[in-house]
Amino acid sequence: MELKQFLDGSYTAYHTTSNACEILKENGFVQLTLGDSWQLERGRGYYVTRNGSSVVAFCLGQSNVFNIAVSHTDSPSLKIKGDRLIESEGLKRLNTEKYGGGLLYSYFDRQLKVAGRLLVETPDGVEQQLAVSDYNVVVPSLAIHLNRESNEKPPLKLQTDLLPLFSQGEADLYASLTNGKVLDADLYVVPASEAFECGLHNEFLCSARIDNLTSVYASLYALTEAEPQGIAVVACLDNEEIGSGTRQGAPSFLKQVLNCICAALEITPTEQMYAAENGMVLSVDNGHAAHPAHPEKHDPMYRCRLNGGVVVKHHVNYATDGLSAAVFKRILQDVNLPYQDLYNNSELSGGSTLGLVTARELGMKVCDIGIAQLAMHSACETCGIEDIETMRKAVSAFLSCTLAGTENITVR
Repeated sequence: MELKQFLDGSYTAYHTTSNACEILKENGFVQLTLGDSWQLERGRGYYVTRNGSSVVAFCLGQSNVFNIAVSHTDSPSLKIKGDRLIESEGLKRLNTEKYGGGLLYSYFDRQLKVAGRLLVETPDGVEQQLAVSDYNVVVPSLAIHLNRESNEKPPLKLQTDLLPLFSQGEADLYASLTNGKVLDADLYVVPASEAFECGLHNEFLCSARIDNLTSVYASLYALTEAEPQGIAVVACLDNEEIGSGTRQGAPSFLKQVLNCICAALEITPTEQMYAAENGMVLSVDNGHAAHPAHPEKHDPMYRCRLNGGVVVKHHVNYATDGLSAAVFKRILQDVNLPYQDLYNNSELSGGSTLGLVTARELGMKVCDIGIAQLAMHSACETCGIEDIETMRKAVSAFLSCTLAGTENITVR
């Protein structure tokens, strides 16, 4: 699957997971189910899903050491509250709330779609259906004649200004998406414009959901190409944008899958501790490139560039420490891949990632990495095209290495 096709069609975490499973199936991975008795073979690839919005895939080498790459399937958006419409001035609008920390003004006057999942009643119970509208919706801004300060202070009242225009006249949200009887749904309003290259030499990629679907895409293909010596795991998890506190988020789902792998391979608790202690996790989530209009927002000594290589992220909000960064940099040096260090301006805190929560629950070394991008959490983000290929090669090298390189670390 081409990257632009993946970005365009992965409207929500449910669509992302469905597309991820297609990639894995096309590459010979076998689907498993939590709760079943797993029969695993060395040299084979497997995957398991939860909630239709998270997937964990793994390949088994000969040693029992975990090399894990985690990323997230969700992106900021507007979440639809039920199916009741808000009517005003003869127009019906969708009732939405903020999901994650989106750059909200970027949603005005833009092509948007309704997407997510429907839970439909069937004779056998409840069936999940993926949904994406065949129509567009829009959040109309207030004309500058009616708000002379709009360029300085955009109107961002969530309950009034961020409600997408849905219909004029009679309308039924659920009926616009399915003929079935909908019991409930998880629906979002998401950017619908297609990914495109830009720049004189087409060196940049612009799209919604670059954060963090480029990481998901690179990690999945890295796993299909890797030659694991140990247990190579790629976890693409939901709900990172709202704190990872769900059963399909990190670390509960990932931890359960690791336990199932150990049970199937008859790895003892002591051996599982060895597998974690001598392994490592990459938290793959994008970082900020130095913005050409606002260099003052970045650290004066460390500037990350588009197409500058893998970003190694350092901050108290991240799990990276000197050891994990050194191990990962050594892996990159061995395969001649470029990297750059990211430190925030000390006045700014930056965002969080899956790194700390994974480190806390699994007790493993974690290095937070990503690609550099501009306009993070906008409805249209920008990254360097070369960086995506570099990230794929970097994660593949990590998943293929022995003990994540830690056998070469000497402590005195």
